This record gives sequence, C-alpha cells and structure tokens, in this order.
Amino acid sequence: MAPPLLRLNDILVTFGGEPLLDGVEMSVAEGDRLCLVGRNGSGKSTLLKVAAGLIKADRGEHFVQPGATVRYLPQEPDLAGHQTTLAYVEAGLAPGDDPHRARYLLEQLGLEGGEDPATLSGGEARRAALARVLAPEPDILLLDEPTNHLDLTTIEWLETTLAGGRSALITISHDRRFLEDLSRATLWISRGVVRRLDRNFREFEDWRDDLLEKEEAERHKRDRKIAAETDWLYYGGVTARRTRNQGRLRALETLRRQHREERREVGSVKMTLAQAAASGKLVAEAEGISKSFGGHQVISELTVRILRGDRVGIVGPNGAGKTTVLNLLTGALAPDSGSIRLGANLEAVTLDQQRESLDPDVSLWDALTGGGGDTVFVAGKPRHVVGYMRDFLFAPEQARQPIGSLSGGERGRLMLARALARPSNLLVLDEPTNDLDLETLDLFQEILADYAGTVLLVSHDRDFLDRVVTSLIDLNGDGRWTEYAGGYTDMTRQRQPVPAAAPRTSARLPRAKTETPGPVAAPKRKLSFKEAYARKTLPVRMAELETEIARMQAVLADPELFARDRHAFAKAAARLDDATSELSVAEDEWLALELLNEELEGR
Repeated sequence: MAPPLLRLNDILVTFGGEPLLDGVEMSVAEGDRLCLVGRNGSGKSTLLKVAAGLIKADRGEHFVQPGATVRYLPQEPDLAGHQTTLAYVEAGLAPGDDPHRARYLLEQLGLEGGEDPATLSGGEARRAALARVLAPEPDILLLDEPTNHLDLTTIEWLETTLAGGRSALITISHDRRFLEDLSRATLWISRGVVRRLDRNFREFEDWRDDLLEKEEAERHKRDRKIAAETDWLYYGGVTARRTRNQGRLRALETLRRQHREERREVGSVKMTLAQAAASGKLVAEAEGISKSFGGHQVISELTVRILRGDRVGIVGPNGAGKTTVLNLLTGALAPDSGSIRLGANLEAVTLDQQRESLDPDVSLWDALTGGGGDTVFVAGKPRHVVGYMRDFLFAPEQARQPIGSLSGGERGRLMLARALARPSNLLVLDEPTNDLDLETLDLFQEILADYAGTVLLVSHDRDFLDRVVTSLIDLNGDGRWTEYAGGYTDMTRQRQPVPAAAPRTSARLPRAKTETPGPVAAPKRKLSFKEAYARKTLPVRMAELETEIARMQAVLADPELFARDRHAFAKAAARLDDATSELSVAEDEWLALELLNEELEGR
C-alpha cells in the first residue's frame, strides 16, 4: 500500500481549557474524496487548519509526504494586499505551475481578472479564492465551505471540476447534495475525536445514529453497574473492605473516573418558531411586473400568485436579481410596470443573506435583548437571555462577547435566534443555510414544515430546496422568470426538453444468437396462447404509453399551468407517474417474453 500523502497522529488542540481535539488520527491517500462533518464548534475548521499547517497542534505528529502540495480554502477568504483578482490567484502558484491556468479558471468562474478585491461581493471573493487553490492542481485540496455564496450553476461546475481532478479532497460543507455527489468516505468529528466511515455521505447518518445508540446503551449499562457497586461498597460492611476485594474497589473507581471524564455530545439547538395570527388567503399577487436598473432589464413581465402556506423558492445566478424579486413580492420595492397586490394581516420576519442587521461591535446579549434588560420575548413570552442563548448552543460566557468575534456558524445561529423569536406569518429567508451545520439545518427544515405561515426563500442549497419549497421561481434569460412546481429536482425535470414519442420495439429486440453445432436438443414447448398474445400486443400498449407520457410532459411544461390551475397540474403529474410505471412494467414483461421466445425457438 502506498504511503499516505498526509497523516495526523495523536493530535491535541486546546483552546482555553478543555481540549477541542484530543488524540485525533487522520490520513489522506492519493485519490481520496473525504467529507468532514460535525456540529458547529466541534473543531472541523480547526482540524482543517492543522492539516494545512496553519495551526500547530499542542501535541501530535503532522506528516506531509515530501514533495506533496497542499492548498487550503478558508471559510472567509482574505484578498487584502492584492491589486487585482488575477494577481491574487497568481500569488498562489508555485514555480513550474501553468500561469495560464489562473486566468482560465477566473474566466470559468465568471471573473475577468482585473477586479479590485476590495469591491468584491462574498460570492465573487469565494470564486477568486477557488481559482487560487485550484490553479496549482495540488495533491491535496482542503475546502472549508466551498459552496457558500455560490450560485447553483457555479456549484455544479465546481462539482464537475473536482470530480474530474486529480487532487485528493477533504471538504467541509453544509450542502448535502454536494457531499453526496463527491464523497467516497466520511470523517465524523465528535467530542474531540475523528471516526471514519469508508462510504459515501448518504450512509453517514444511519451509521452515526447506530453508533450513538450503542454508546448510549453502554453508558446506561455502566451507570447501572456504578450504582450497584456503590451500593455494595456502602452496605457491604467490613466484607467489602477486605484485601481480597480491593480489585473490585479499583474497578469501581475506574468506572467513576470514566463517567467523570466522558465528553458528551454538544447539545442540540432547540428552535421554536413564533407564529402570528393567520394572514389572509392571498399573500401576494404580481401581474406582469418588470424592473430595470441602469437600462438593464432584471425582471420582465413576471406574473405569480402566492397563497397562505406556500413555500416559494427563488433561484438563479448571482447578480440575476433574486433579491430584487424577493423585494418586489414583499412590497419593499416598487415595480417599473405591472402591479403588486399584498394580502391582509401580513407580519413578515426577514433573515438577510449578509447578516447586515448584525452590528459587529454589539454584544450577543444586547443583540438579543435589544440593548435593554435581561429578557428576550419569544412569541410574546419573556425568557431570560442566557437561557435563550443556550437553546442556540451559546455558552453563558459568550453573552458579553462582541458579534464580530463570532464564527460564521455562530452568526447564523444568532440570526435564527432573533428571527424565530418574533411572531410572523411570512418568513423571508435570503440564503439562510450559509454556515449552519447539518443538524441545525435538519431542525430548521422540520420547523418550516410545521410552520402555518408562508415562506419566501432564496437559496442555492439543492437539498434544502427539495425538502422545503412547494414551487420555484427561476430565471430563464432576458429577465424572464418562470414558476415551477416542486423543488429543485422537480424543476430540472420539468425544464428538460420533451422527447419525441418513438416506438421502442426495434431498439428492445434481443440480438440473435449464432447457432452452434451440438447434440440434438429435446423438443421444447412453445409460448402459450396468453404469452403469445401479450408478446404481440405489448408493443402497441408501450407505444400508447409513450405517447401519453409525452403528452403529459408537454402539459406540465406549460410554465403558467401551476399558477392557473393547480388541480390540473396535480392531475397531470399523477398521470405522468402512473404512465411511467405502467410503461416500465410493460417493457420488462415484453423483454422477458422476447427472451423466452428466443430460447424456445433456439435462435
């Protein structure tokens, strides 16, 4: 077996007392595709920085194979000190690297190379940083939240590029689809220790839950033994203290020490969503609205109707106007033409993408209480600020900490804590998933599923969209936005061109076998009347089903159908599913009969 490109052995990292990482073992071999998962604060980013050589561990071995190259993408790239994006990317090249690759990658990522880093948006800075780490084609890529602030097109380009590259990968990401598409093994960091599953991330959660269940059973068994042995110690009298029982006493002390030293998993976020009284049935209705900025048509004649309880996602490239659509549909921005009608009794709560409402100089305490007292009103009921902080995994000692010192995940949880405390019947969420760990995302999705109000959501997280939204508004070019029913996967299916119906009979015929001389075989039976009839009529039925499938696909391709007649849309979608299933069954039956007939006739 070839030696690993990178190996960490017995790594200890301590920040202010309790170890963050304790005895961590990790290795990366050529061609590895690893995802690193764990809760916010578990040490994922710290471990990646140790692997990159940016943090020196308090103890342990850090080995990189001589000559192996490592590149690290930080969660928040710093482009300071560079005149242009091209200069920033070229600064990451080593002697012998292809200098043309820097400009090529910038162009692939939608940048020209002459941009001033000081003026870049979060998404543009992320693209420049990706170009910098990809350009040298290193042996190992360490990626911390590479999809943050990227649009769906860029995320899919990045997946393809990484999958086709030679670099070994360790990736931290909240994007489930990204991890599922790229990972071959999963590293789980929990309670300072890393455990490895040599399977795709899709199988991680079942494996993790099984491990936790076994650990809990062992913990319960040990605690019962401690109780029994303690009872023996105190009520066994002199007998319990005889020399021959000192081994039993030492075993009890060992059990107690294990109990004291055991690190429990960090608690789960406890979210509750304060709901206001119901809004009117109509939430928003846009009729032919258009909006331009500086002569550029951002939105052209958008018509959409949003009803109470709808969960509407908005997707499209960065800079295409997703936030503009959001602002128009909530009345925060007036259209140039067309009309917007908002429903009655709307109480909206907004979660903005850039966390702009968070003052970095304000303390966590003041951000939650509004700067006065020690009480947070959650759904109109008072709660002490420290207790509410704990619900979102903040320690009491963080109460007076300035927001500017919080990590990206902590700022995300703070925004959720503030937003969810206010009663609402309309949630306006602009990239809410950035920097949140997977467990928090799971809980957030469950809360949204139980939310009686309406949700307007901008997101590039395909899995989150699939789980949350009931329809998607997507840019089709030239400022034209179209609504599709369902989540992201449903949208991609609906956008595929409708295939022309064509008989499949000739394509399905098995290849004729070449006869070979041999002993005369015993007489074989022929197809029964029922089998022969099915073999003759199934191709006709298959052609009919293909025609019906094509017709249903054409019906569902109408971008206005969902808004105009949801019952007709649901009926067509159900029939499409049924016809597809029937065709699959018919094809399997026909193919089996063809193979049987071929065998019986000895062809």
